[in-house]
Amino acid sequence: MITLTQAAAKEVKKIMDEQNLPEEVSIRVGVKGGGCSGFTYTFEFDSKKRKFDLEFESQGLKVLVDKKSHLYVNGTEIDWSYGLMDRGLRFNNPSAKSSCGCKTSFMFEPPEGPAAMPAPWK
Repeated sequence: MITLTQAAAKEVKKIMDEQNLPEEVSIRVGVKGGGCSGFTYTFEFDSKKRKFDLEFESQGLKVLVDKKSHLYVNGTEIDWSYGLMDRGLRFNNPSAKSSCGCKTSFMFEPPEGPAAMPAPWK
């Protein structure tokens, strides 16, 4: 599951309004290789649910994440920072072993237990 804090939802809705996006647009959260720590979060707007997407709702917004990315971001809370040096999205990922100062790059630590990850990730 992926959730947004009230602050993140407020700012994302403001961006959607500024870009004149229709209400049925979803937030797409994902992961790609790269960045300072091995993986980088992706965040964009999307109007179509794809075949391998999971769909969640948080703070009145639809959140889409593909099943592969979900293995890395399950349980993540997306927050908004109002800080002078790091204004913007902040990903609070319980599976991140560490993250870079940029707050968008992380090192993955698989969950504990034999059934925690599918066979290819063991």
